[in-house]
Amino acid sequence: MQTPWDHRYAQRTQRMKASAIRELLKLVENPEIISFAGGLPAPDVFPVEQIREACNRVLTDHSAAALQYGSTEGYLPLREMIARHTSRSGVEIKPENILITSGSQQGLDLIGKVFINHGDRILLESPTYLGALQAWNQYGAEYVTVSTDDDGMVTEEIEQALRTGPKFIYVLPNFQNPMGVSMSLDRRVKLVEMADRYGVPIIEDDPYGQLRFEGEHIPGVNALDAKLHVQNGKYTGNVIYMSTFSKILSPGLRLAWIVAPDEVISKIVMAKQGTDLHTATFNQYVAYEVGHGGFLDQHIQHICEVYKERRDAMLDALEEHMPDGVTWTRPKGGLFLWVRVPDVCDTTEMFPAAVRNKVAYVPGESFHPLGGVTNTMRLNFSYCNPEKINDGISRLGKMLKEELYSA
Repeated sequence: MQTPWDHRYAQRTQRMKASAIRELLKLVENPEIISFAGGLPAPDVFPVEQIREACNRVLTDHSAAALQYGSTEGYLPLREMIARHTSRSGVEIKPENILITSGSQQGLDLIGKVFINHGDRILLESPTYLGALQAWNQYGAEYVTVSTDDDGMVTEEIEQALRTGPKFIYVLPNFQNPMGVSMSLDRRVKLVEMADRYGVPIIEDDPYGQLRFEGEHIPGVNALDAKLHVQNGKYTGNVIYMSTFSKILSPGLRLAWIVAPDEVISKIVMAKQGTDLHTATFNQYVAYEVGHGGFLDQHIQHICEVYKERRDAMLDALEEHMPDGVTWTRPKGGLFLWVRVPDVCDTTEMFPAAVRNKVAYVPGESFHPLGGVTNTMRLNFSYCNPEKINDGISRLGKMLKEELYSA
């Protein structure tokens, strides 16, 4: 049924779709349902006391500034702290190369606003982060995809995709959402070399890079690229890097950052000014108070210990409860793993059966920009404790056995 508003909406709204994950979460608010659907950090690792103390210090010592409007670029001490941390990974940048955003999702939207014209091609993995697709669909982006396996984006497919003339490459190299896999060092090097050869920028989205439970750290795409693009101490790289405090501090603070060359930051700053003027000043002061002085390093280690235990619990439960023909990834960090079920199963069609069994997941089809893959699902292991994880996977295994038996 049409309404008087229908002819007034901008054409871009026709490309807007509700987040499949957000819609699913509405269905699983029943506390009896064990949900592996959200990408939620564990509330029991939130540094509540440290944040409470930081709020008190900010209000006692900095209330006039913290409760006031701030600069669009962000609170300078916070940007300086991020710059120091980034330099540990081999990327020498200045605070002027950093913009604080209201969560990574705003960063994705601002990148779309600044770079994407209607019909522009974006090269990305399939599957990829659903939030990026949601941000860029409204700007008229078209997608060129390459496969992803247990070693990340398949670089053997990238050169042919680059010949289509994409505006940029989007990649999540560390514990990718949704699969939980990481791009190997060899593939990262090849990606940087090919992007440089074809003159195509890279957007490196890295919300989970610090949440490594095992294995050696792999240099970031921006760190590898910086070796090619630092001139006279000035960062002029081919990579726009994004990360967030949501997974290492609290998602409720809505704080993330973008690292990019000066001229790119200037453009994104202008786009942000028209969006929200600046990210919440008080939240930035609080994050700085909590984060400086070394606390974050200790806190991240604690998060990794908790998440490793939960990942192990999920892997053990999958081994125990899954029927034959079901496989899954074995992430070395992050929040997610990826389950593949036999081709006869459609995980979107099975979802109501899962809810009846009081367990929830995210069907994998939504993560594929071009669709067509219906036998996968994303499971989150960070939110539930080990006992709930085992119970939930048991329910999921029972449901899958019933579905396979009836197929």
